[in-house]
Amino acid sequence: MKIKFLTLAAFAIFAFVGCKKDECHECHYDAADGSEVELGEYCGDELEDLEEGGYTDSTGNYEVHCHGH
Repeated sequence: MKIKFLTLAAFAIFAFVGCKKDECHECHYDAADGSEVELGEYCGDELEDLEEGGYTDSTGNYEVHCHGH
């Protein structure tokens, strides 16, 4: 019984992480002048990288905000 529960729990975690990786979100950052700059839709690893590293242009590095549909 305990092995079945652990197997089921491991599968649930794997499924959640796998699904999350395929999610897509619309992303933007707030520019220095206060305007919101749309970056478009990002998915998977690109989404994670953008959220973690931010967006950099000639005026600096900005924190990126992404939200689902």
